[in-house]
Amino acid sequence: MTDQTPDPAADPVHDPDGGLPRLLEIMRRLRDPDTGCPWDIEQDFDSIAPYTIEEAYEVADAIERRDWDGLRGELGDLLLQAVYHAQMADEAGHFSFDDVVRGVADKMVARHPHVFGDASRDKSADQQVADWEAIKAAERAGRAQGGVLDDVALALPALMRAEKLQKRAARVGFDWPDVSHVLDKLAEESAELVAARDSADQAAIADEFGDLLFVVVNLGRHLGVDPEAALRGTNAKFTRRFRAIEAALAEQGRSPRDATLDEMDAIWTAAKRAEKAGGAD
Repeated sequence: MTDQTPDPAADPVHDPDGGLPRLLEIMRRLRDPDTGCPWDIEQDFDSIAPYTIEEAYEVADAIERRDWDGLRGELGDLLLQAVYHAQMADEAGHFSFDDVVRGVADKMVARHPHVFGDASRDKSADQQVADWEAIKAAERAGRAQGGVLDDVALALPALMRAEKLQKRAARVGFDWPDVSHVLDKLAEESAELVAARDSADQAAIADEFGDLLFVVVNLGRHLGVDPEAALRGTNAKFTRRFRAIEAALAEQGRSPRDATLDEMDAIWTAAKRAEKAGGAD
């Protein structure tokens, strides 16, 4: 019987210790127009981009769940996305993976002169943020992106993008001085939403609802709360408590469709009390 184990020396894709060069070679072969995988060959930047976003969220999910084995795998999946895009860019003559690595390394060195240069490290966190913004502003100017908001990505989730837009504006002084002003604005926007609802103008309702969400994000920023993380936490809490409703009704041989709102609300309240008694939020 012959040994069918692939020889890593003959084919580096089978070398378990091949590191990043092994992954780059795997992707190159997957995209080979003659011998590669038909599905991988058909992909382009637009078709792969949704997977890239999904993998980033799966990384965040593994971190939130403290699933370190899962995080290892998810980081690998996210790295694969960078390799995939770089391979397609290389094929099109735009740039190579080495260009990507060189660019991000150069950027990190340039943005941390207090670590990699002769700038002083004896600065407050606020001063470090100000210095970072000054360096980024110079970079934007070099790319003909002079506007404060120019490079806040459009594809970000809306809550996250709202927070980034607000932070950018705040760094040049466009911000409320304290949280009381934000709360006043929240009340104002709530009243405007009620007025829009009463008008039955759906476009106005959507517009005022968006304004209200934007102010809620601003409130979170002033309170030191990450709105995306806060909403993820509330989503998880809602899921736990609704599953408690389903489980309690299942013990009675019923489902939520068979129960009244009052019955479900009573189970929800019991689940909430049990969580609080156990130290959950």
